[in-house]
Amino acid sequence: MTEPLPGITRQQIDTDVNSQWRYRAALPLPHTDPVTLGEGRTPLLTRTLGGHEVALKVESMNPTGSFKDRGTSVMITALREQGVDRILEDSSGNGGSSVAAYSAVAGIDAQILAPATTSAAKIVQSRLHGASVDLVAGTRQDVADEAVARSETRCYASHNWHPQFLEGVKLIAYEIWEDLGFVAPSAVVVPAGAGSLVLGCATGFAELQRAGEIDRPPRILISQPQHCCPLVQALARGEDSVATHSWQPTLAEGTAIAQPVRDREALQAIRHSGGAGTCVPEDELMPAVGELARAGVFVEPTSAQVLPALRRFHAEGHVDHDDTVVLILSGSGLKAAQRMAELITSPKT
Repeated sequence: MTEPLPGITRQQIDTDVNSQWRYRAALPLPHTDPVTLGEGRTPLLTRTLGGHEVALKVESMNPTGSFKDRGTSVMITALREQGVDRILEDSSGNGGSSVAAYSAVAGIDAQILAPATTSAAKIVQSRLHGASVDLVAGTRQDVADEAVARSETRCYASHNWHPQFLEGVKLIAYEIWEDLGFVAPSAVVVPAGAGSLVLGCATGFAELQRAGEIDRPPRILISQPQHCCPLVQALARGEDSVATHSWQPTLAEGTAIAQPVRDREALQAIRHSGGAGTCVPEDELMPAVGELARAGVFVEPTSAQVLPALRRFHAEGHVDHDDTVVLILSGSGLKAAQRMAELITSPKT
Protein backbone atom coordinates (compact mmCIF):
# COMPACT_ATOMS: atom_id res chain seq x y z
CA MET A 1 0.00 0.00 0.00
CA THR A 2 1.05 3.62 -0.49
CA GLU A 3 2.10 5.90 2.36
CA PRO A 4 -0.83 7.19 4.45
CA LEU A 5 -2.36 10.38 3.06
CA PRO A 6 -4.09 13.13 5.06
CA GLY A 7 -7.48 12.75 3.41
CA ILE A 8 -9.76 15.59 2.36
CA THR A 9 -12.65 17.51 3.84
CA ARG A 10 -16.08 18.03 2.34
CA GLN A 11 -14.99 21.50 1.21
CA GLN A 12 -12.40 19.91 -1.09
CA ILE A 13 -14.95 17.90 -3.07
CA ASP A 14 -15.25 19.21 -6.63
CA THR A 15 -19.04 19.18 -6.85
CA ASP A 16 -18.94 20.22 -10.52
CA VAL A 17 -17.64 16.72 -11.38
CA ASN A 18 -20.27 13.97 -11.45
CA SER A 19 -17.90 11.02 -11.11
CA GLN A 20 -15.47 9.70 -8.51
CA TRP A 21 -13.00 12.29 -9.76
CA ARG A 22 -14.88 14.81 -7.59
CA TYR A 23 -12.55 13.46 -4.85
CA ARG A 24 -9.43 13.99 -6.93
CA ALA A 25 -7.82 16.05 -4.15
CA ALA A 26 -7.51 12.78 -2.21
CA LEU A 27 -5.36 11.17 -4.93
CA PRO A 28 -1.53 11.24 -5.13
CA LEU A 29 -1.58 12.04 -8.85
CA PRO A 30 -0.11 14.86 -10.91
CA HIS A 31 -2.56 17.25 -12.52
CA THR A 32 -3.17 15.28 -15.70
CA ASP A 33 -6.34 14.52 -17.62
CA PRO A 34 -7.99 11.46 -16.09
CA VAL A 35 -8.82 8.37 -18.11
CA THR A 36 -12.47 8.23 -17.18
CA LEU A 37 -15.75 6.71 -18.32
CA GLY A 38 -17.78 8.41 -15.60
CA GLU A 39 -17.10 5.78 -12.94
CA GLY A 40 -18.41 6.21 -9.43
CA ARG A 41 -21.48 8.07 -8.15
CA THR A 42 -23.27 4.72 -8.02
CA PRO A 43 -26.64 4.50 -6.23
CA LEU A 44 -26.97 3.91 -2.51
CA LEU A 45 -30.36 2.26 -2.11
CA THR A 46 -32.22 1.63 1.13
CA ARG A 47 -33.87 -1.79 1.27
CA THR A 48 -35.36 -4.07 3.92
CA LEU A 49 -34.03 -7.57 3.36
CA GLY A 50 -34.76 -10.44 5.68
CA GLY A 51 -36.10 -8.02 8.28
CA HIS A 52 -32.98 -5.85 8.24
CA GLU A 53 -32.87 -2.32 6.83
CA VAL A 54 -29.63 -1.89 4.90
CA ALA A 55 -28.08 0.37 2.31
CA LEU A 56 -27.02 -1.24 -0.96
CA LYS A 57 -24.06 0.35 -2.76
CA VAL A 58 -24.77 -0.78 -6.32
CA GLU A 59 -21.33 -0.97 -7.91
CA SER A 60 -22.78 -2.90 -10.87
CA MET A 61 -23.80 0.55 -12.18
CA ASN A 62 -20.19 1.41 -13.01
CA PRO A 63 -19.34 1.68 -16.74
CA THR A 64 -18.14 -1.90 -17.27
CA GLY A 65 -20.42 -3.35 -14.61
CA SER A 66 -18.20 -3.66 -11.53
CA PHE A 67 -16.39 -1.73 -8.80
CA LYS A 68 -13.10 -2.48 -10.59
CA ASP A 69 -13.67 0.61 -12.74
CA ARG A 70 -12.83 2.79 -9.75
CA GLY A 71 -9.32 1.41 -9.43
CA THR A 72 -8.77 0.92 -13.14
CA SER A 73 -9.52 4.56 -13.97
CA VAL A 74 -6.84 5.82 -11.58
CA MET A 75 -4.33 3.08 -12.44
CA ILE A 76 -4.61 3.59 -16.21
CA THR A 77 -4.41 7.36 -15.75
CA ALA A 78 -1.10 6.92 -13.90
CA LEU A 79 0.27 4.44 -16.45
CA ARG A 80 -0.59 6.69 -19.41
CA GLU A 81 1.10 9.61 -17.65
CA GLN A 82 4.22 7.44 -17.30
CA GLY A 83 4.21 6.68 -21.03
CA VAL A 84 3.30 2.98 -20.73
CA ASP A 85 1.73 1.72 -23.96
CA ARG A 86 1.58 -2.09 -23.47
CA ILE A 87 0.21 -3.80 -20.37
CA LEU A 88 -0.59 -7.25 -19.01
CA GLU A 89 -3.45 -7.99 -16.60
CA ASP A 90 -4.67 -11.20 -14.98
CA SER A 91 -8.26 -11.44 -13.87
CA SER A 92 -11.20 -13.72 -13.10
CA GLY A 93 -13.21 -11.53 -15.46
CA ASN A 94 -14.36 -8.17 -14.08
CA GLY A 95 -10.88 -6.72 -13.68
CA GLY A 96 -9.93 -7.81 -17.17
CA SER A 97 -12.96 -6.28 -18.86
CA SER A 98 -12.41 -3.07 -16.90
CA VAL A 99 -8.73 -2.84 -17.85
CA ALA A 100 -9.64 -3.59 -21.48
CA ALA A 101 -12.15 -0.73 -21.60
CA TYR A 102 -9.96 1.91 -19.97
CA SER A 103 -6.91 0.83 -21.97
CA ALA A 104 -8.94 1.34 -25.15
CA VAL A 105 -9.74 4.90 -24.08
CA ALA A 106 -6.09 5.54 -23.15
CA GLY A 107 -4.67 4.07 -26.38
CA ILE A 108 -2.85 1.32 -24.47
CA ASP A 109 -2.46 -2.20 -25.85
CA ALA A 110 -3.87 -4.61 -23.24
CA GLN A 111 -3.33 -8.35 -22.90
CA ILE A 112 -5.67 -10.12 -20.48
CA LEU A 113 -5.11 -13.53 -18.90
CA ALA A 114 -8.22 -15.20 -17.45
CA PRO A 115 -9.25 -18.64 -16.20
CA ALA A 116 -10.68 -20.91 -18.89
CA THR A 117 -13.83 -21.18 -16.74
CA THR A 118 -14.50 -17.42 -16.73
CA SER A 119 -18.04 -16.35 -17.66
CA ALA A 120 -18.29 -15.92 -21.42
CA ALA A 121 -19.81 -12.43 -21.15
CA LYS A 122 -16.72 -11.11 -19.38
CA ILE A 123 -14.41 -12.51 -22.06
CA VAL A 124 -16.56 -11.13 -24.89
CA GLN A 125 -16.55 -7.72 -23.25
CA SER A 126 -12.75 -7.66 -22.98
CA ARG A 127 -12.28 -8.72 -26.59
CA LEU A 128 -14.77 -6.21 -27.94
CA HIS A 129 -12.90 -3.45 -26.14
CA GLY A 130 -9.88 -4.48 -28.22
CA ALA A 131 -7.81 -6.42 -25.71
CA SER A 132 -6.20 -9.74 -26.53
CA VAL A 133 -7.42 -12.45 -24.17
CA ASP A 134 -5.61 -15.68 -23.34
CA LEU A 135 -7.53 -18.30 -21.37
CA VAL A 136 -5.44 -20.30 -18.93
CA ALA A 137 -6.35 -23.79 -17.74
CA GLY A 138 -6.42 -24.42 -14.02
CA THR A 139 -7.24 -22.27 -11.01
CA ARG A 140 -7.33 -18.50 -10.56
CA GLN A 141 -3.94 -18.87 -8.88
CA ASP A 142 -2.56 -20.59 -12.00
CA VAL A 143 -3.60 -17.53 -13.99
CA ALA A 144 -1.78 -15.20 -11.60
CA ASP A 145 1.34 -17.36 -11.77
CA GLU A 146 1.25 -17.26 -15.56
CA ALA A 147 0.96 -13.47 -15.50
CA VAL A 148 4.04 -13.17 -13.30
CA ALA A 149 5.92 -15.44 -15.70
CA ARG A 150 5.02 -13.19 -18.65
CA SER A 151 5.76 -9.93 -16.84
CA GLU A 152 9.36 -9.88 -18.03
CA THR A 153 8.28 -8.82 -21.50
CA ARG A 154 5.27 -6.58 -20.81
CA CYS A 155 4.31 -4.11 -18.06
CA TYR A 156 2.36 -6.06 -15.47
CA ALA A 157 -0.52 -3.73 -14.57
CA SER A 158 -2.13 -6.03 -12.05
CA HIS A 159 -5.10 -4.58 -10.22
CA ASN A 160 -4.05 -6.79 -7.30
CA TRP A 161 -0.53 -5.32 -7.11
CA HIS A 162 -0.60 -1.78 -8.48
CA PRO A 163 -0.85 0.84 -5.69
CA GLN A 164 -2.79 3.31 -7.84
CA PHE A 165 -5.57 0.75 -8.26
CA LEU A 166 -6.20 0.84 -4.52
CA GLU A 167 -6.10 4.64 -4.63
CA GLY A 168 -9.08 4.49 -6.96
CA VAL A 169 -10.96 1.88 -4.96
CA LYS A 170 -10.58 3.90 -1.75
CA LEU A 171 -12.82 6.57 -3.28
CA ILE A 172 -15.83 4.32 -2.61
CA ALA A 173 -15.36 5.22 1.06
CA TYR A 174 -15.53 8.93 0.25
CA GLU A 175 -18.64 8.34 -1.81
CA ILE A 176 -20.43 6.32 0.89
CA TRP A 177 -19.52 9.05 3.39
CA GLU A 178 -21.03 11.72 1.12
CA ASP A 179 -24.08 9.53 0.30
CA LEU A 180 -24.85 9.16 4.02
CA GLY A 181 -24.74 12.91 4.62
CA PHE A 182 -21.04 13.06 5.50
CA VAL A 183 -21.07 10.38 8.19
CA ALA A 184 -19.55 6.92 8.22
CA PRO A 185 -21.66 3.74 8.44
CA SER A 186 -21.30 1.40 11.39
CA ALA A 187 -20.21 -1.42 9.12
CA VAL A 188 -19.59 -2.29 5.49
CA VAL A 189 -20.12 -5.83 4.22
CA VAL A 190 -17.92 -6.66 1.25
CA PRO A 191 -17.25 -9.73 -0.89
CA ALA A 192 -13.55 -10.49 -0.55
CA GLY A 193 -11.27 -12.23 -3.01
CA ALA A 194 -7.93 -10.52 -3.46
CA GLY A 195 -9.03 -7.92 -0.92
CA SER A 196 -9.00 -4.68 -2.90
CA LEU A 197 -12.42 -3.64 -1.59
CA VAL A 198 -11.27 -4.41 1.95
CA LEU A 199 -8.14 -2.31 1.57
CA GLY A 200 -9.92 0.42 -0.37
CA CYS A 201 -12.53 0.86 2.36
CA ALA A 202 -9.88 0.71 5.09
CA THR A 203 -7.73 3.31 3.35
CA GLY A 204 -10.51 5.71 2.43
CA PHE A 205 -12.23 5.75 5.80
CA ALA A 206 -8.88 6.05 7.59
CA GLU A 207 -8.14 9.15 5.52
CA LEU A 208 -11.51 10.63 6.41
CA GLN A 209 -10.73 10.06 10.08
CA ARG A 210 -7.33 11.74 9.70
CA ALA A 211 -9.04 14.67 7.98
CA GLY A 212 -11.35 15.03 10.98
CA GLU A 213 -14.46 14.23 8.98
CA ILE A 214 -15.48 11.06 10.84
CA ASP A 215 -14.92 9.91 14.42
CA ARG A 216 -14.13 6.31 13.56
CA PRO A 217 -14.05 4.04 10.49
CA PRO A 218 -16.72 1.37 10.03
CA ARG A 219 -16.19 -2.27 10.84
CA ILE A 220 -15.18 -4.21 7.74
CA LEU A 221 -17.12 -7.47 7.50
CA ILE A 222 -16.08 -9.81 4.71
CA SER A 223 -17.89 -12.58 2.91
CA GLN A 224 -16.28 -15.43 1.00
CA PRO A 225 -17.81 -18.54 -0.56
CA GLN A 226 -17.42 -21.66 1.53
CA HIS A 227 -15.72 -23.33 -1.43
CA CYS A 228 -12.90 -20.76 -1.32
CA CYS A 229 -12.53 -18.79 1.90
CA PRO A 230 -8.84 -18.47 2.81
CA LEU A 231 -9.16 -15.04 4.44
CA VAL A 232 -12.07 -16.12 6.62
CA GLN A 233 -10.18 -19.26 7.58
CA ALA A 234 -7.12 -17.21 8.57
CA LEU A 235 -9.28 -14.83 10.63
CA ALA A 236 -10.87 -17.74 12.49
CA ARG A 237 -7.50 -19.28 13.24
CA GLY A 238 -5.89 -16.04 14.34
CA GLU A 239 -3.29 -16.29 11.58
CA ASP A 240 -1.49 -13.37 9.93
CA SER A 241 -1.55 -14.86 6.41
CA VAL A 242 -3.58 -17.41 4.47
CA ALA A 243 -2.59 -21.05 4.43
CA THR A 244 -1.98 -23.09 1.29
CA HIS A 245 -5.11 -25.12 0.67
CA SER A 246 -6.88 -26.87 -2.19
CA TRP A 247 -10.29 -25.25 -2.65
CA GLN A 248 -13.33 -26.27 -4.68
CA PRO A 249 -14.75 -24.36 -7.69
CA THR A 250 -17.44 -21.83 -6.78
CA LEU A 251 -20.18 -19.92 -8.55
CA ALA A 252 -18.81 -16.83 -6.81
CA GLU A 253 -15.88 -16.79 -9.23
CA GLY A 254 -14.83 -13.22 -8.48
CA THR A 255 -13.80 -14.22 -4.96
CA ALA A 256 -12.15 -17.53 -5.83
CA ILE A 257 -8.65 -16.36 -4.89
CA ALA A 258 -6.72 -19.06 -3.02
CA GLN A 259 -3.58 -17.00 -2.39
CA PRO A 260 -4.42 -13.27 -2.28
CA VAL A 261 -1.21 -11.31 -2.70
CA ARG A 262 -2.16 -8.72 -0.05
CA ASP A 263 -3.47 -11.23 2.47
CA ARG A 264 -1.47 -9.84 5.40
CA GLU A 265 -2.63 -6.28 4.75
CA ALA A 266 -6.24 -7.36 4.27
CA LEU A 267 -6.31 -9.43 7.46
CA GLN A 268 -4.72 -6.61 9.43
CA ALA A 269 -7.25 -4.09 8.05
CA ILE A 270 -10.23 -6.29 8.98
CA ARG A 271 -8.95 -6.87 12.52
CA HIS A 272 -7.98 -3.22 13.03
CA SER A 273 -11.52 -2.16 12.09
CA GLY A 274 -13.05 -4.58 14.60
CA GLY A 275 -14.45 -6.56 11.70
CA ALA A 276 -14.99 -10.23 11.01
CA GLY A 277 -15.51 -12.73 8.21
CA THR A 278 -17.94 -15.49 7.29
CA CYS A 279 -18.25 -18.23 4.68
CA VAL A 280 -21.38 -18.62 2.56
CA PRO A 281 -22.43 -22.13 1.47
CA GLU A 282 -22.70 -22.68 -2.28
CA ASP A 283 -26.42 -23.47 -2.13
CA GLU A 284 -27.17 -20.02 -0.69
CA LEU A 285 -25.66 -18.06 -3.59
CA MET A 286 -28.43 -18.36 -6.18
CA PRO A 287 -31.25 -17.75 -3.67
CA ALA A 288 -29.44 -14.56 -2.67
CA VAL A 289 -29.22 -13.49 -6.31
CA GLY A 290 -32.97 -14.02 -6.60
CA GLU A 291 -33.78 -12.15 -3.41
CA LEU A 292 -31.77 -9.13 -4.48
CA ALA A 293 -33.27 -9.29 -7.98
CA ARG A 294 -36.76 -9.14 -6.46
CA ALA A 295 -35.58 -6.02 -4.65
CA GLY A 296 -34.78 -4.56 -8.07
CA VAL A 297 -31.02 -5.18 -8.13
CA PHE A 298 -29.50 -7.78 -10.48
CA VAL A 299 -26.03 -8.82 -9.35
CA GLU A 300 -23.73 -11.78 -9.89
CA PRO A 301 -23.32 -14.49 -7.22
CA THR A 302 -19.98 -13.00 -6.16
CA SER A 303 -21.88 -9.88 -5.04
CA ALA A 304 -25.02 -11.58 -3.77
CA GLN A 305 -23.12 -13.55 -1.13
CA VAL A 306 -23.07 -10.47 1.11
CA LEU A 307 -26.79 -10.95 1.81
CA PRO A 308 -26.61 -14.37 3.50
CA ALA A 309 -23.37 -13.14 5.09
CA LEU A 310 -25.28 -10.22 6.63
CA ARG A 311 -27.70 -12.64 8.28
CA ARG A 312 -24.78 -14.54 9.78
CA PHE A 313 -23.20 -11.33 11.05
CA HIS A 314 -26.51 -10.39 12.70
CA ALA A 315 -26.84 -13.84 14.28
CA GLU A 316 -23.26 -13.68 15.59
CA GLY A 317 -23.68 -10.20 17.05
CA HIS A 318 -21.32 -8.34 14.72
CA VAL A 319 -24.14 -5.95 13.71
CA ASP A 320 -27.54 -5.13 15.18
CA HIS A 321 -30.67 -3.30 14.08
CA ASP A 322 -29.34 0.05 15.33
CA ASP A 323 -26.30 -0.11 13.04
CA THR A 324 -26.06 1.65 9.69
CA VAL A 325 -24.87 -1.14 7.42
CA VAL A 326 -23.78 -0.80 3.80
CA LEU A 327 -23.66 -3.88 1.57
CA ILE A 328 -21.31 -3.39 -1.37
CA LEU A 329 -22.67 -5.13 -4.48
CA SER A 330 -19.53 -5.46 -6.54
CA GLY A 331 -20.66 -6.60 -9.99
CA SER A 332 -23.57 -6.94 -12.41
CA GLY A 333 -25.62 -10.09 -12.86
CA LEU A 334 -25.27 -9.61 -16.60
CA LYS A 335 -21.65 -10.73 -16.22
CA ALA A 336 -22.76 -14.22 -15.16
CA ALA A 337 -26.21 -14.39 -16.75
CA GLN A 338 -25.44 -17.36 -18.99
CA ARG A 339 -24.18 -19.55 -16.14
CA MET A 340 -27.05 -18.55 -13.87
CA ALA A 341 -29.56 -19.29 -16.65
CA GLU A 342 -28.12 -22.80 -16.94
CA LEU A 343 -28.58 -23.32 -13.21
CA ILE A 344 -32.18 -22.15 -12.99
CA THR A 345 -33.31 -24.05 -16.11
CA SER A 346 -31.54 -27.33 -15.45
CA PRO A 347 -33.75 -30.21 -14.22
CA LYS A 348 -33.76 -30.67 -10.44
CA THR A 349 -32.18 -33.92 -9.33
